[in-house]
Amino acid sequence: MHHKLIIIGSGPAGLTAALYAGRANLSPLVFEGIQPGGQLTITTDVENYPGFPEGIMGPELMDIFRKQALRFGAVSLFKYVSKVDLSRRPFRIWVEQEEYTCDALIIATGASAKLLGITSEKEYMGYGVSACATCDGFFFKGLEVIVVGGGDTAIEEATFLTKFASKVTIVHRRDALRASKIMQDKAFKNPKISFVWDSVIDEILGKTEDGKKSVTGVQLRNQKTGKTSHLHAEGVFMGIGHKPNTDLFAGQLEMDSTGYLITQPRCTRTNIPGVFAAGDVADSVYRQAVSAAGTGCMAAIDAERWLEHAG
Repeated sequence: MHHKLIIIGSGPAGLTAALYAGRANLSPLVFEGIQPGGQLTITTDVENYPGFPEGIMGPELMDIFRKQALRFGAVSLFKYVSKVDLSRRPFRIWVEQEEYTCDALIIATGASAKLLGITSEKEYMGYGVSACATCDGFFFKGLEVIVVGGGDTAIEEATFLTKFASKVTIVHRRDALRASKIMQDKAFKNPKISFVWDSVIDEILGKTEDGKKSVTGVQLRNQKTGKTSHLHAEGVFMGIGHKPNTDLFAGQLEMDSTGYLITQPRCTRTNIPGVFAAGDVADSVYRQAVSAAGTGCMAAIDAERWLEHAG
């Protein structure tokens, strides 16, 4: 089945691209993947997206995005792309045994926060557990929070959180930080930041009152002694980095050392003509819904202009 434009991914970038491409009469096909709506679907309150002064639930916001894209002719499939071939035109996309072809492709598969992999982490995600201090820090005014990690990401998150939280404790599995020297100095000098060394989180503790879940602390285990202890906290932030969802394109598209797709300056073009990248899959810096939506718009316009020229 052939399409002018296929979009892989359905977060703010993918669905904004679908909206703009639909309005350009490109009838884009969107593969929503295994997490329709992207990372915002595991976010409870979104208060920093323009146009919603009272805030909005993450899943609800993405549903609005989707409806707007479908209104202008986008077609949405809740299917996961298992393989792509970008070596020749038309590009070939597989969903298991089904094959699709397209003239242009927008990749908006996003990035996933690296998590601890414990059950309680999933249970309290969005209810005190977060992987984005910039997104959620505001909700922890005057509260005590924990940041997990020891690299630049963790220190950046912790430093940002001191604007809101009364106390920030960095829990690191080693006895020294991996962050850059300037970041370390900044953290050590901040009176709101303290450290727990050689420790990992075995369990995130919480409670449910009036049907609402909240975090109350963590169970720590010292890596050297094996001893366990409890640490009070009302929020736990994962600062162990992000992994772009680009395994599908390995060996075909240019990526940086972490796996983020490389785009040409001031546009969304990749190293393969006709293939564009938008959102967190190509953004290791901002990783915000609004910036992802902006690059989704750019990708659709880039794709439209490329198709017009190629045709």
